[in-house]
Amino acid sequence: MNDWLKKVDPKDGHYIAGFTDGEGSFNVSLKKRHDYAHAWKITASFNISQKDRVILAWIKSILGCGTLRERKDGVVYYEVTNVTSLKQNIIPFFNRFGFISANKKRNFSIFSRIVDLLAEGEHLNPLGLQKVLELREILNEGRGRKRKYVLQDVIMAEESSETTRKTSL
Repeated sequence: MNDWLKKVDPKDGHYIAGFTDGEGSFNVSLKKRHDYAHAWKITASFNISQKDRVILAWIKSILGCGTLRERKDGVVYYEVTNVTSLKQNIIPFFNRFGFISANKKRNFSIFSRIVDLLAEGEHLNPLGLQKVLELREILNEGRGRKRKYVLQDVIMAEESSETTRKTSL
């Protein structure tokens, strides 16, 4: 266990875990890119949004990473997208303090596996990328929102760019 994590007061840790259980989310987004070796940029993120900046600033100070930003409507986002911070701070914290809801436990488990794959660079090879995308498909499943890009979009784009590379050789 990380030294900083040992110092977290259990009542604070459980409060943050409970707050996150209700208000936080774990996501993986895709962005089509033309300046990457692969056609897609994958971003894993943990975030909590709230109108109370004070509580989010306190959570950020306990977790020791991430950023705060404010939307025009006054909603403040606490967000962590750095893979190293996710792996060294966020995942160990929630492994220690955990969640009560089955849905958050499930999503956190899937998210943790995705972050491990990203940290190992597995998303840079075709099989690893497919594994990340398959896990992403079941992350936050049933939440009623439609993803901009789904697994099939990425597979088709990767096959198309591979065909283009082979044709130009």
